Amino acid sequence: MAHCIVPEAEAIIDREFPVLDKGFVRLVDYYGGDARIVQSARVSYGDGTKTVREDAALIDYLLRNDHTSPFEQVVLTFHIKMPVFVARQWVRHRTARMNEISGRYSVMRNEFYVPADDDIALQSTDNKQGRSTESVSPEFAAQTKKLLEQGQQDAYRIYTELVDSGLARELARINLPLALYTEIYWQCDLHNLMHFLKLRLDSHAQKEIRDYAAVILELTRKVAPVAVASFENHIKSGISFSGEEMEALRAVLDGKENPLTGKKLERFTAKVEYGIQK
Repeated sequence: MAHCIVPEAEAIIDREFPVLDKGFVRLVDYYGGDARIVQSARVSYGDGTKTVREDAALIDYLLRNDHTSPFEQVVLTFHIKMPVFVARQWVRHRTARMNEISGRYSVMRNEFYVPADDDIALQSTDNKQGRSTESVSPEFAAQTKKLLEQGQQDAYRIYTELVDSGLARELARINLPLALYTEIYWQCDLHNLMHFLKLRLDSHAQKEIRDYAAVILELTRKVAPVAVASFENHIKSGISFSGEEMEALRAVLDGKENPLTGKKLERFTAKVEYGIQK
């Protein structure tokens, strides 16, 4: 196979794209693009003899029918600066390769995440792991930020004192809060990257990691625009139903009574409403 060069990706290599108040995402390197997916699927060499439209149709067919191995031929490497609590969610995606800055070797910088006023919210009353969508008062937001910053600076002051005392860095760091910024190098193939984006772009994901996922999506679009368009159509904006739910959907479309009851009916209704919102 010929080496794939994607001019749009080359134009953004090593550029920092800001996320949150102090974070960023940077595309460090990539291997392959839409052409690599097509070459891999056809097991051919160099540029194929098919048209661009036929290549796009092939990529769409592969994704739509879960033929995922050609997408694994495309690999992207990112340098990401994020709060520790975002990194702890990120590391759950074990199909990627990740290396993080070490607080055992390095003195951590005095950089902490403080949410913007619009991102400060009360606990949701109907979502045990999420925040409410209702706005808080400017006074509440200001007081919240003041307390967060006070706790962060108190923790960093003590951390600095412990480091200066000669205490081992691996011990001095243990009281630093989750808001501390960390940095990782993250390498992932396109198939597993799409799975990451499916989960982390979803409205149920925490807002901060959604912000990072949105930037990752746009950088990935520069590398493989046809594949990303197919992903958005079939995965990001799509929704799946179980066999039982499909039977219920057919019944409703035929004007018949929905056979589902109880919790199953609630889940079905929520899924349909969520699909419409997407």
